[in-house]
Amino acid sequence: MGRIVIASRLSAWPRILGGYDACVNTPLAELLAAASHPSLGPVQLIGVAIAVVGAVFMSLAAMLQHRGVARVDAASGSAGGSGLGGGQLMALLRQPVWLAGTGLIIVAICLQITALIFAPLVVVQPLGVISLVVTTLITSHQSGRRMPRIKLAAVLISVLGIAAFVTVAAFVAVDSPITQMELFTVLIVLFVVIVALVAGFLAARQSRFRSLYYIVAGGALYGFVATLARVVIGRLREGDFGGLTILCVLSLALALAAGSYFVQTAYASGSPDLVVAGLTVIDPLVAVAIGIVVLGETAGAPAWALIAFVVFGAVSAFGVYLLAAHQDEDEVAAVRSRALGSEHLRPESDQ
Repeated sequence: MGRIVIASRLSAWPRILGGYDACVNTPLAELLAAASHPSLGPVQLIGVAIAVVGAVFMSLAAMLQHRGVARVDAASGSAGGSGLGGGQLMALLRQPVWLAGTGLIIVAICLQITALIFAPLVVVQPLGVISLVVTTLITSHQSGRRMPRIKLAAVLISVLGIAAFVTVAAFVAVDSPITQMELFTVLIVLFVVIVALVAGFLAARQSRFRSLYYIVAGGALYGFVATLARVVIGRLREGDFGGLTILCVLSLALALAAGSYFVQTAYASGSPDLVVAGLTVIDPLVAVAIGIVVLGETAGAPAWALIAFVVFGAVSAFGVYLLAAHQDEDEVAAVRSRALGSEHLRPESDQ
């Protein structure tokens, strides 16, 4: 069944380019043969390209939202890193720069959802690591400091790890229909995760590890957002607009809202590149884990592929660890000062 789905995508490719005749004249056996070889075809490459653009937009959105959160946090005089309050959340809605970042996030999410129409989740999701590269470059530029070699190495390790991960996924991932049992499993796991994260938030908000907790929590919930988006797309494609589909949409919105709250709180207690670094690893790891364990997107994959997933995922995570371990506090302070704007810099220079 998964091959039929991929074959239908391949047959839709000429229509996308306007070449309907090419599709009609292509032998069905040739299409099925291409579909049986689980590599990146032209349709999946469209999904990859869209996902890359979405990752760039996500990095720009992160910088804008970090600037908005920093300004609100400074203006309120309270510790937003302990959890943004209702007043601070309302103040964010009056911050043009934060609203601009939110708009870019919406565009980025739409692009990611669109990418999932063309390519499997395990191929699209890890490409978000590109936003780490862009965010790191912007952070270095805004701080006015040259990027240290260890930081450059950390970014390269993360990117190479995810690139290898995607390469393996391209050869073993299949797009198969999702059963109701699989869907119920995803929703139950999401409910358990949300309850656990809320309980953990109450305990971690005063901890010195709170920023890391917010990053992990936000990334985990964003991983569910990607998974549920893939589920909703599949059900809508089949013409299923029933109650279970609506429940999926509501669950997606809940995961997105909760994940966004954790990310905004992380911005109040950390730098944008570190937040994005955490998200680009936790987010795809959660999404891919669900894709492998629950949705069966790598069903029938050889043992070496599963081992490669673990190894390359660990390599990428190690790159993020290096980035966090060698975070330059002076750079963080410079980026935050830049985010606050010149009106906040004057009092500091007078002191």
